Amino acid sequence: MNQIERQQDARARAPLGTVRHDWTVEEIQGLFKLPFPELVFTAQAIHRRTFDASAVQMAQLLSIKTGGCPEDCGYCSQSAHFETGLKASKLMDTEAILAEARRARDGGATRFCMGAAWRSPKDRDMDELCGTVSAVKGLGMETCMTLGMLTAYQAQRLKEAGLDYYNHNLDTSPEHYGNIITTRTYQDRLDTLAHVREAGMAVCCGGILGIGEGEVDRASMLCQLANLPAHPESVPINMLMQVEGTPLANAKRVDAIDLVRTIAVARIVMPESVVRLSAGREHMTDEAQALCFMAGANSIFVGDKLLTTANPGRSKDESLLDRLGMRAETPDAPIKPV
Repeated sequence: MNQIERQQDARARAPLGTVRHDWTVEEIQGLFKLPFPELVFTAQAIHRRTFDASAVQMAQLLSIKTGGCPEDCGYCSQSAHFETGLKASKLMDTEAILAEARRARDGGATRFCMGAAWRSPKDRDMDELCGTVSAVKGLGMETCMTLGMLTAYQAQRLKEAGLDYYNHNLDTSPEHYGNIITTRTYQDRLDTLAHVREAGMAVCCGGILGIGEGEVDRASMLCQLANLPAHPESVPINMLMQVEGTPLANAKRVDAIDLVRTIAVARIVMPESVVRLSAGREHMTDEAQALCFMAGANSIFVGDKLLTTANPGRSKDESLLDRLGMRAETPDAPIKPV
């Protein structure tokens, strides 16, 4: 038996739920093709080994610098390449951000995520950004930022300021990526993830469904994430929010069963990651969200807005969790028991 055959044999014998970094696209496609009840049951069983399956992490996202982005991401309302009616704004000052973070904390959010519509931050912005991170951290919340591409120096500055997570999504498969974005390469994204890891921060990285990709692209995207040197601690799965004026404004909405399948496969190939239902919940039924929780999703964004698009209100989320007999994560009762 040669080395390749030995590796294939080892993969075949590894039980599902094993932390691996050697997945193939074909293996992941095989998971997508499992009968739906078997797939969801397997994902739920794996989920329960690491997490409290009745708990959901609440994160809140704030756009701290909106619009005017030089990137041409075909789904984005904030791109300067498209006429979406969005007015560009400057970076919010720290006190205004801190006021929003307090409201998020008092409303039950345990993580506060801050997004800026940049290709990458300027070094002159770093002092203000680091001060903001430290101030939000002082509220007792986990902190996350998404600012575009980072240099190694910038990642280290943010880490020293206390940033817990950095979000930088791959969006889709390497094969489909060029159909959606031309101003930044896939390798640029991987390089930023490497800088974040080297600085010692946790990674938040996922993708978007409904941007013209096929099932093989979904499998390929999850393969990229699962085969990173360390799995992302958070994996956001977004459904496209169609925005007038963008190239994907008329894209077909994702089928709910396809979304649940993607959540389940993400849970299987990244068993210790938090899998977040992100953009698109505004268009999901309560039943679809319940199936996503059964399939291993254990985080949502709360609040009325995600950067620039709509999101279910907090009262609606609280009602859903109450009906499902589930609870929101608290600092004293985390979703991942210590």
